[in-house]
Amino acid sequence: MREKISACITAGNEQKNIRRCLESVRWADEIVVVDSFSDDDTVKIAREFTDKVHQHKWLGYIGQKNLIKDLAEGPWILFIDADEEISPELKGEIIAEFTDSHSDRHAGYEFPRLVHYLGTWITHGDWYPDIKLRLFRKDKGVCGGKEPHDRTTVNGAVKRFRGHMYHYTYDNIQDQVNTANRFSSITAQGWHQEGKRFRWADLLFRPFFRFLRGYILKWGFLDGFAGLVIATTISYGVFIKYSKLRELSLTDESSAH
Repeated sequence: MREKISACITAGNEQKNIRRCLESVRWADEIVVVDSFSDDDTVKIAREFTDKVHQHKWLGYIGQKNLIKDLAEGPWILFIDADEEISPELKGEIIAEFTDSHSDRHAGYEFPRLVHYLGTWITHGDWYPDIKLRLFRKDKGVCGGKEPHDRTTVNGAVKRFRGHMYHYTYDNIQDQVNTANRFSSITAQGWHQEGKRFRWADLLFRPFFRFLRGYILKWGFLDGFAGLVIATTISYGVFIKYSKLRELSLTDESSAH
């Protein structure tokens, strides 16, 4: 008898995505949804698939995942965001692994995430293969990292599947730029609180090298127009987070005087 898997979905105003996400995990033994008080039909749609729908204030990307992990009853946790989807290939690998009772050999499973953006699948650059550890034994895994980027780690062996988790990311370029702006503020605030010092070298050189890595060294140019937009916007995000760190440092200096 295979061990049970709890699909844990965090959501917030995701009515356009969550049905696709939920359909992709119907095979799970339990579906748990934590919604951060959406004002659209996210909760209504979620309740068509499970009665385990909870609403809780937003605790951050890390806090929300640790909350939903504690609400799940299964010994295995599958983290998935509302704008993601488990591909048929990945579903098949997971079911085969657990049906054959191979899961007792591992504490977690990771797999590549494939992003759909500007009408195409992104298969190069900084966004691919974007390996994520999202399936893990509940008593051996913890969600950590630094906001706004959560990262699950486990105490034990990890196996990699080939099947993809699909990610239907930004709606358009404006959405990506807005997210870069929001994430850069979170990162800069975190750095500032940790006492990280601003350096001109970081501001001047890191954005350029980030663009070079994603667009040239990791072949982002092969993704066409979308690849150029991604590499440029990521570089822009690097520039503004260091700029915001500088801004916070200047604010502190002004307050001291």
